[in-house]
This record gives sequence, C-alpha cells and structure tokens, in this order.
Amino acid sequence: MDAVGDESSTSGSGSEKPRRTRRTRMTGAERRQQLLDIGRTLFAEKGFEGTSVEEIAAKAGVSKPVVYEHFGGKEGLYAVVVDREMQRLLDMVTSSLTAGHPRELCEQAAFALLDYIEEYTDGFRVLVRDSPVAQSTGTFASLISDIATRVEHILAKEFKARGFDPKLAPLYAQALVGSVALTGQWWLTTRKPKKADVAAHLVNLAWHGLGNLEAKPRLIGHRKS
Repeated sequence: MDAVGDESSTSGSGSEKPRRTRRTRMTGAERRQQLLDIGRTLFAEKGFEGTSVEEIAAKAGVSKPVVYEHFGGKEGLYAVVVDREMQRLLDMVTSSLTAGHPRELCEQAAFALLDYIEEYTDGFRVLVRDSPVAQSTGTFASLISDIATRVEHILAKEFKARGFDPKLAPLYAQALVGSVALTGQWWLTTRKPKKADVAAHLVNLAWHGLGNLEAKPRLIGHRKS
C-alpha cells in the first residue's frame, strides 16, 4: 500500500507553514472490496436497475473508469456481489449440518438461513431481488435450488431407510428449502416472532405435516436461540 505520512516545514524566521497531509492510497484489493461493499448496499436498497455506476463511483470517491477497471461495469460488479453472497449462504448452510438426527438437521438448516438473514441483511436483500435479464445466476429460484441440492442427499438417506423412493428426495428438498427461504424473506421485514420460534415452527411443519402439527413445537437440538 502506498502510505505517505504528514509533511511539515518551517520558514527561515521560525514560523511553521500549514501542515499538509497526503491521503493514504488504497491497494487494488482494498479498492475492489470497497466497491463491492458499496455496490452490495446500493443494490440491496435500490435494486440493480435503480443503481448507477455514477452513484457507486461517487460513494467510493472515485471516477467511473475505476469501477469499469475493476469490474467491467455495473453488471460485473453485481455478478460478483451475488456470487459472494450465494457462496456465503451456501457455506453457512452446509457447515451447519452436523447433527445425526434428521429433525435436528432441519433445525440447523433453518437456523443457518435465519442467521444469514440477520447477519447479512443487505446480502439477502440482493439475492431475493430480481436479477437483470442477462444474469443467468443469482435469482431467488437458483438460490433455493443450490441449497436444496446440498441437502437432498440427507432426505434420500432417510427415504431409503423408511422404505420410500429415494428418487423423490430432490422434489422434497426443493419443497422444504423453498418454504424455509420464503418464510425467511417474510421474516426479513417482520423480525417477529423471535428466530428460535420461527425455526421451531418451520421444522414443526416440515417434520409433522399439517395433519400432525405440535401445538407448541420445541427444538430438540442444543441450540435454543
């Protein structure tokens, strides 16, 4: 990084000249991360169409060519933001699946999504907005599909053990993950009830079905909040 300290000098009469300070230059990596952070915030607030390169550059205190130099334009910046957020969420869901009991695995997956919404709200807002026409990935549907693919093997194992057709696991994985994701989208704005209660009720429906719902669902895992 180009770092330049303060400079000061004095005249022959001993009086000090005004101190001049040079701003510390960002490295290329730091500037790229700054633009990603600004882009994520603006895309979450205004959407892809409502955000301009001019606004991104102004927020970063740079000229438009700097944005084009790093990302090739607004589309490129948006694509990187979406890819990073999807990977973050997928990593959180995948790493959460550590339990042995299938019901607790459902709890962990629900908590992982709700944790992401709570901790990375701007990222989730970007993911659930409509992506530009030219963008083939990053839609809410593709997000659900990617997460479902990560958990369908768990359902397939359970189906096989219980005498059901494991080939139907992808269908049920899409249904379960979709219900959790859509509920998370609703919870994004309401934030009620509390996270643990949302997870418990989601798993209640997924585990028991409408015909056998528990009146007061409880979490069986170690996590209670």
